[in-house]
Amino acid sequence: MKSLRDYKSVLERRRAIEKHRRVDLNHIGSFTLNETVAAARNCENMIGAAQIPMGIAGPLRLTGVRSGQAQNYYVPLATTEGALVASVNRGCKAITGSGGAAADSYRVGATRGPVFKVKNIEENKKLYEFLKTHVEDLRKITGQTSKHINLEKLTSRGVGKYRYVRFVFDTQDAMGMNMVTIATQKLVEFIETKTGCRCISLAGNYDVDKKPSWLNVIEGRGIKAWAEVTIPDRILKGVLKTTAKKMYDVWLAKCMMGSAMSGSMAFNAQYANVVAALFLATGQDIAHVVEGSLGITTAEVMKEDLYVSVYLPDLMVGTVGGGTGLATQKEAFQLLGVEHSQNFAEIVAGAVLAGEISLLASLSEGTLAKAHEVLARGKE
Repeated sequence: MKSLRDYKSVLERRRAIEKHRRVDLNHIGSFTLNETVAAARNCENMIGAAQIPMGIAGPLRLTGVRSGQAQNYYVPLATTEGALVASVNRGCKAITGSGGAAADSYRVGATRGPVFKVKNIEENKKLYEFLKTHVEDLRKITGQTSKHINLEKLTSRGVGKYRYVRFVFDTQDAMGMNMVTIATQKLVEFIETKTGCRCISLAGNYDVDKKPSWLNVIEGRGIKAWAEVTIPDRILKGVLKTTAKKMYDVWLAKCMMGSAMSGSMAFNAQYANVVAALFLATGQDIAHVVEGSLGITTAEVMKEDLYVSVYLPDLMVGTVGGGTGLATQKEAFQLLGVEHSQNFAEIVAGAVLAGEISLLASLSEGTLAKAHEVLARGKE
């Protein structure tokens, strides 16, 4: 069999692998996206597409703190996990019935973190001083790589014969990792030429990209987002079938104490579930779910009502570039009515808040297993 790269079209490649493996890939071969574009920009050795069921949750009413405007959103969720969409939908109903949630965001920037090798402590210090005094030069070089990127700041840390640098870039509405990688390559070449220090790796895990990290929790990465709502007693009892005290007790035992006991970096109930489903639906880089899973849910009893908030410090999301340009993902964004990446990050936070509320309520009333039995196993 020839290398899969030798076949010129997706159809030729799929037929070749079908013949070689003696399998029928009719379903993988059925799709509506533009295979020429997808094969050129999104997927090498393409043979088809993976189909994932997509559901809708909403309306989810959110008021942007920056804009001051309230809007109802219908949230597309791509998942194979039965009960997830129903759970988020119930959370949306609770939020909207409570008058809506407030959401806010802050653009931190995409990061890339090369590591340099130095001879000794003295050279390490010289490299530190060079970086500190040449920020404007590095900013100019960054701007030459693309009109859509800007170097916001840099930090560095030295240990032994290594110096780790964390460049932070504004990539506008793109998630931006391709842009920051290209820009960082140019910055590294400049630094090597001027200092004689060798870059060992363009990405030295000081980014920190696609891995759980306290640095990203503390410093933030991509976009930070918050959402909060106060759920009145009537919604707690009527929609969620529970009480403020019961939900608070579950939150404290699970999200706080349970996370502390297990050494978890995520003090929440299920961020990854909602983030993954929204990322799949809208063409985000799915590996960044590991970063989106980080965050803290807080709860507070207010007489008979319950205040709930979520904080996501590390959302690597975009509304242009990458998989966002594919046909299905474009439709998902049209469905959302998204204006820009910060708006999208706030919707993610609102949807995550809905998921947290529903799951904590389900646990507090003891119906989690029943819901999965009914919805995830197709029973009536």
